[in-house]
Amino acid sequence: MFNTLRSAGALAVTLAAAGILMITMGVRQSVGLFVGPINTSTGLGIATISFAFAVAQFTWGAIQPIAGAAADRWGARAVLAAGVLLLALGMALTPLVGTGAGLVFTQGLLMAMGAGAGAFSVLIGAAARRLPAEARGPAAGVINAGGSLGQFVFAPVAQKLIQWFGWMGAMGALAAISLAALPLVGQVSKGGPAAPAPAAGEQGLRAAVRGALGDRSYLLLHAGFFTCGFHIAFLVTHLPTEVDLCGLPASVASWSLALIGLANIVGSLWVGHLMGQCRSKTILAVMYASRALLIAWYLLMPREPWVFYVFAVGLGLSWLATVPPTAGIVGKLFGVRYLGTLFGLTLLSHQTGGFLGAWLGGLAVTRFGDYTWMWWADIALAALAAVLNLPIREAPVKPAPAAA
Repeated sequence: MFNTLRSAGALAVTLAAAGILMITMGVRQSVGLFVGPINTSTGLGIATISFAFAVAQFTWGAIQPIAGAAADRWGARAVLAAGVLLLALGMALTPLVGTGAGLVFTQGLLMAMGAGAGAFSVLIGAAARRLPAEARGPAAGVINAGGSLGQFVFAPVAQKLIQWFGWMGAMGALAAISLAALPLVGQVSKGGPAAPAPAAGEQGLRAAVRGALGDRSYLLLHAGFFTCGFHIAFLVTHLPTEVDLCGLPASVASWSLALIGLANIVGSLWVGHLMGQCRSKTILAVMYASRALLIAWYLLMPREPWVFYVFAVGLGLSWLATVPPTAGIVGKLFGVRYLGTLFGLTLLSHQTGGFLGAWLGGLAVTRFGDYTWMWWADIALAALAAVLNLPIREAPVKPAPAAA
């Protein structure tokens, strides 16, 4: 797989993008570990804290098409640098607020906007414009694996930081660590500030977005990705609480999140490889169906640590491995000129599901005392996503000619 990434510095660009995503996703995916400590310290309540983190899920998605469009127009360097700084600022300010509104501002807006600006739409779009077509699938797999490695590394680190310094000190430490992504920004954005302007007769950004939103395959892809966001956000936010409800130590939650990230490294690299041999829509359908079966298995098993670990590994194999084939289908349908924007809109659908997964999880546990209804909703949505991906076509869409 790496043979396709060696020409023209492609490997360096890919690894730098993976490094940035490792930090931004690692920090973002570890915040669920702070739900319990923040609640204990502030007494805000699980529902209030879950709502703030749900806003973060939506904001992370909402900023993706905006950041992608900015990178498509002006280049990735400024977008990525601003994202890293906002992420660090949001984490650093969180210990200074003690209200639900304050938490929405620091975590729901600042942290999430920063993490979103340094995430998939900008990174994969910037890398794709510098890579040959045959290298884009493997590159997306490697970049995606960087985010998974971040989750594997940051989840146990964040848990230890909370134990050693309390949740406030841990937030400050993660803010400082996130700044380590800044030196990698130049490598990803090297080689020109922006993509070239549309050629004569080529459609512009507005026409590209309008055409994409009218395409059936693109909309089906959005619907499936909505489901992916729903259960990923639910698990990232509420798995620590689920573990606590089962009477198990917090370390089970942190190691489960870490195992999800570790398994997804394998899953992302393998999916990146499969994209050159199988249809991306088939890969997506199989992954969504496997999640429905895995959650059903979890519900039938006793709540023991080994069950959480097996569940985490199984889920991790497809966790964010849905990103490379989803971005790949967008690229096949519409090309890479506006990939940052169009894939950003797909991520917005993902995070709309993420908002509901995080928020409804908090409401469910507050009202019913457990997450039973959420697990069943996960199964139904995953099965539906598997079915919705099957009719997707992957042939390029012929754009309408630009107005004279």
